[in-house]
Amino acid sequence: MSRDRYVDFLRAWAIVLVVLGHWLITALVREPGGAIAAPELLATFAWTQWLTLGFQVMPLFFLAGGHAAGGSWARTRAAGGTASGWVGARALRLLLPTAAYSALVLSAVGICSAVGVDRDTLALVGWAMAMQFWFLPVYLILSALTPALHAAHRRWGLAVPVAMGVIALAADVLVVTAHTPYVGLLNYVLVWGVAYQLGFCWRDGLLTTGRERGRGPVAMAAGGGLAFAALITFGPFPVSLILVTGQTPSNTNPPSAAMLAWVVAQAGLCLLAAPALRRLLARERVWRLVRPVGGASMTLYLWHMLPVLVAAAAFYLTGLAPQPEFGSTAWWGLRVPWLLVLGVILAGVVTALRPLERGLTLLYERTRPDAGPHRPWPLWLGLAASVAALTRFAVRGFAYDGRFPVLPALGLALGTALVMASGRTAVRRSPGKPKDAKGIDGSKDPKGAKGIDDPREPKDVWEGAA
Repeated sequence: MSRDRYVDFLRAWAIVLVVLGHWLITALVREPGGAIAAPELLATFAWTQWLTLGFQVMPLFFLAGGHAAGGSWARTRAAGGTASGWVGARALRLLLPTAAYSALVLSAVGICSAVGVDRDTLALVGWAMAMQFWFLPVYLILSALTPALHAAHRRWGLAVPVAMGVIALAADVLVVTAHTPYVGLLNYVLVWGVAYQLGFCWRDGLLTTGRERGRGPVAMAAGGGLAFAALITFGPFPVSLILVTGQTPSNTNPPSAAMLAWVVAQAGLCLLAAPALRRLLARERVWRLVRPVGGASMTLYLWHMLPVLVAAAAFYLTGLAPQPEFGSTAWWGLRVPWLLVLGVILAGVVTALRPLERGLTLLYERTRPDAGPHRPWPLWLGLAASVAALTRFAVRGFAYDGRFPVLPALGLALGTALVMASGRTAVRRSPGKPKDAKGIDGSKDPKGAKGIDDPREPKDVWEGAA
């Protein structure tokens, strides 16, 4: 099977919009005393919440991730690989760059705290550097569940995302009517899991019935779009697809019925656009522009808020940046040079991080548990600790209340170490690859057992990160 460039394009397109969206809504204001404030654009000017319809592209991450993970797990399963080995390798690819990023940020937090940096400032910076972390524990959980989710997909097909959607709707009804926020936590896995599961269905042709412009994508795009419009018009849900302080209910915290409708609509639009974009991506000039962005997706995702802090220190703390009225025409006009400056800084950050990425690549190759851990308990304990720590960072940031987060930092370090340890066990005790690996359809794979990574198809959404 040839590599599907369109799946890589979805990753690149999504990461570009995430970065631009975060930069666009980030507002910095230098107060009379010299301190930097960050007023919330979406809360101050309600009309800007409509912009989130164009920038909320996380469904594409999960859709592309499900497409790639389905193929990867199917190959591993056909070659006789283990679920724990596959999950461990996937988790390690995400955890290594995340742990490295967190270690550097936490080191900076510790130094700033020791020298007496203002706690409110430190808390704000710590939150900014962790605002994107909500995605990581959700994706880790879905990766860990992939063998079971794919087994359900093979047996029941489209009925699986439909059932997940129905349960998500029931949970959201309880959240809105009975005010049971803990029930809503299920929707982080259920709503985003619908997009992930649709990725399985897309890869196996269940959504297109052999034709890219079949009835399925049209029904998804139209039905999801109409449902979203009805829910924000007649229902209790806001239009914003990004969290707005004080807005209840929220479409993202937890994911709501309106977000579920948006997931379905965006997946349908993605499938409808596939034929035209695949023809465009077949041109080598276009592909050469897309591929580097997809390969650096993890780096861009983790580090894209650092340029904001650099620009704040260089232009706002020094008073060099002009200060038009927040939200005025002049302020919006300055968004263009603001984005350009941040883009230049981010390019420098990505270049500077290349030695670190090469080191993480070598570490990943030496420790990934392809064959499956001899004792899988370190892997699952490590995943649990990592998910708990990343969730805490996502909710509270790296310096909640201006203090160093000791327990989450230890949890992430321990979790990553346990996943790595399971990989080292696998290397020592690996039984070797099967000589006659069979394909999904029972035929012999001419390449032999490919493990989790097959260059013929896209890897997961973090390919190239570690």
